[in-house]
Amino acid sequence: MAGIGMSWTDYYAKTQGRPPRPTLLEALARFGGRTGLAVDLGIGGGRDALEMLERGWRVVGFDSEPAVLALPRHPRLTVRREPFETAELPRADLVNASFSLPFCRPDAFPAFWGRIAAALNPGGRFAGQLFGPRDGWFGDPGITFLPEAEVRSLLASFDIECFDEEEDDAETPRGEMKHWHIFHVVARKR
Repeated sequence: MAGIGMSWTDYYAKTQGRPPRPTLLEALARFGGRTGLAVDLGIGGGRDALEMLERGWRVVGFDSEPAVLALPRHPRLTVRREPFETAELPRADLVNASFSLPFCRPDAFPAFWGRIAAALNPGGRFAGQLFGPRDGWFGDPGITFLPEAEVRSLLASFDIECFDEEEDDAETPRGEMKHWHIFHVVARKR
């Protein structure tokens, strides 16, 4: 696992049982109770997917890690064990990417973002995080870092509903201190 220094399986074990991400909760609230098809990029241990399922959404989750095969079975959940960067994304009302997009290789990121935007139905939402250039892992060749202007440019065809920049020193799931530079985003496709 680039940057983090632990395997994704270990990360999922350490973060199991944590609540869904605030960006996902914000996006779901903005649907006003409506449901549809959600794509969860980097579904991991399922913390966000379980919330979506509980609220009546159908979820297609992508992750290349074997640990995703241990997710509980649910009739509205489809798990595809494949790298999300190269996956064929279905048309969706919500694309959730909680802390997963930064781990898309920088050379693959522009095309992948284009596929995310194309997969979203008009009125659909993106919820997730992107790393900024002052992040402590900056320089890791396997992680994408974007300045604020570039993040906003990615969202040119969206109405930005939430855009929070976080810069703080905090502990990683591995227990090490790190400087975080994160953009938390919820945006609605026009």
